[in-house]
Parts: sequence; structure tokens; C-alpha cells
Amino acid sequence: MTAVIFVIATLLVLYVLFGYPLLLSVWAKILPRPIRKQFVPTRISILIPVRNGVHWIRPKLDSLLSSDYPPELLDILVISDGSTDGTNEIVESYPDPRVQLLALPPGGKATAVTRGLERVSAEIVVLTDVRQTFDSQALRTMIACFADPSVGVVTGELVIRSGLSLEEYNTGLYWRYEKWIRRNLNRIDAMLGATGSIYAIRRTLATPIPPDILLDDVYLPFKAAFAGTRIYFEDQAKAYDSPTSLETEFWRKVRTQAGVYQIMGQFRALLWPGNRRFLHWVSHKVGRLLLPFALIAAAAGAFGLPGIWKLLVLAGQGLFYALAVLDPVIGEKNPLKKLSAVARAFVTLVAAALCATAILVLPAQRLWKETRVSATRDQAFSSRR
Repeated sequence: MTAVIFVIATLLVLYVLFGYPLLLSVWAKILPRPIRKQFVPTRISILIPVRNGVHWIRPKLDSLLSSDYPPELLDILVISDGSTDGTNEIVESYPDPRVQLLALPPGGKATAVTRGLERVSAEIVVLTDVRQTFDSQALRTMIACFADPSVGVVTGELVIRSGLSLEEYNTGLYWRYEKWIRRNLNRIDAMLGATGSIYAIRRTLATPIPPDILLDDVYLPFKAAFAGTRIYFEDQAKAYDSPTSLETEFWRKVRTQAGVYQIMGQFRALLWPGNRRFLHWVSHKVGRLLLPFALIAAAAGAFGLPGIWKLLVLAGQGLFYALAVLDPVIGEKNPLKKLSAVARAFVTLVAAALCATAILVLPAQRLWKETRVSATRDQAFSSRR
């Protein structure tokens, strides 16, 4: 029985990490569903929910207002969720009347977004976070996708700049893997959410968000999708962010994976085989939640393997986890670092999925942690000049 458990658990891990993404890539090549794009000048409102974003808010506003978009059709509402660091003062003194401030007591991002939506009436609402700067063509490129009446939500691509360490490089590598999956989901009209730092929605489809929801960028797109419209991933609309440490990425994944549990409670049809997103949701989202349990089962089940197989599998598992544990003390120039950094990144992200079960017993807002970013290779080069 333990050997059977090992085989089933191992097959599940391989399917979630490799089998489903490869199946999806073939599916996307055979049955693509493109949309019609044409830029039509449309009034847009940009919402920026922020708490204590003093280091980023001015560059963010500069980035958006320098976009190649008709200036008379663009306005920005900064929703300050209890900021105490001078963010409000920067916004209030910003020398452009298109920028407005909505100062709120601390209530969480979902409440801030909902209050912001109540204040705007533009045909399209763009939602973004405070850290990421936009490419000058990003707004125009996203809005062009709404020329197709089937499209209700458009999300752009978040580009992570190169980091200074293998740890940060592997975090960026994980993002590239995720975007490959998203591109294929997009080709078959099966997107499972948006990228929170850069997405747009028709105002008529934007509904109030329950205050404890952790993933507004999944909740709002799914509300639009269940209303019969399409979520579209426009990878030519780009926002840029600095790399984050593995610790920061761990806490982000705890929050996002916990948010998946919430989304399943809000949209139970996702778990019904008759829903066309069922296979993708279960394979990609639920499968990620099951990975830590599958790996534990595979480790326990290995003890039931016959003879030499037990020794080989246990030795392989032991070596992999040992590399992950030792990675912090292995030097950047050590040849083992390329292997240990990957092992540590994988184990950290899987551990985050396990910790996400805390949402079953803890208030959702306890899972928010401050995001810390580090210098990029370009920034480091500039600082040395």
C-alpha cells in the first residue's frame, strides 16, 4: 500500500509541475481563440490602492501620466488605506489635477478597491499597485483589447528585472514559468485571474469585493467571467518591478495560495466538472495546494518500495532537501549553488502552499506582509558610475 501511495503521489507532482503545462501548451496550439484589437480612445480611471507607499508613489504617478494615452481621457485616484508615512501628502501636493486622493482608515486592499470603484464612472477602470512602473504603451495596448465586445477584463504582463543573486534570479525564473502557463491559458480563453499590478475591467462589470478577500485580481475577473465575458492576457502591456527575496516571495505565496481557498468558497462552480475552467482550475490551482501533501506522501511512501528502489529514492529525496537546507550557506560562486538555489526556491514555495492552510483558522488580513524589493543589476551598475 505504501508503494502505491508513493506512485500516486509522485504522478500527481509530475502532472502538476510538468504534465498539465505541457498538455496545455499543445491544447493552445491546436485550438487558439484570438480576439480583435483596435485602439479606440476611451475614458479610463486608474485606481492605486496603497498603504505607506512613500518610496514609490511619485515615480508611479510620473510613470502613468507620461503614458502615450490621450491626457484628457485619463484620471488617477490614489486610495490610501491608512497610510502614515507621508504618502497622502505627496499625492495631495502632486502638481496635476488629474490626480486625486481618497484617504481611508485602515481596512484592507479589498475595501480600498471597493471604495475607489464607488468614486469613478469612467468606462474602463485600471487597477494597479504602487510599486510597479508602466511602459509608456501599456495603457493604450490594454484598452485596444476592449474593442472586442467579448472581453471584460484585460491583464498585462509583469516584468521582473534581473536581480543580483541566484535567489532573486530563481524567483524571476518562477515568474517566467508562470507567464508561460498564463499565455497558453489565454490562447484558449481559460484565464484564471489577472495580474494585480496591471489589469483593467469594464466599469459595469466591477462589483464590490468582500472585505476579507485576499485576491481582488482573481475575484473581480471571475465576476466578469461568470457574467459571460472574457479575461484576456495582453503580454505587450508591461509593468516593471524589482526582484524580491525568497522570504518576501514566500509570504506573497502564502497570501495568494490562501486566497485560492477563498475563491473556491466564492465560486464553487469552479469545482464542478461541467464548468469549462474545471480542468484548468483543478490542475493548476488546486494541484498547487496539494503539492506539499503529495510530497509528504511520496516521502513516506518511499519506505514501502522494494529493495534497491527504496534506497535510491530515499537517497535522492534526502539529497534534494539537503541542498535546499544548505543553500543559504553555499557561496554564489560554488557550482552547487545553481542546484541548491533551485531546490530551495521550490521547497520554499511548496512550504508556502502548506502554510496557506492557515486561512482556515486565521483572519485573512493576518496574512498580509510588507513586500521588500532589492536593487536590480541595472540599478547596481548605475550606483557605481
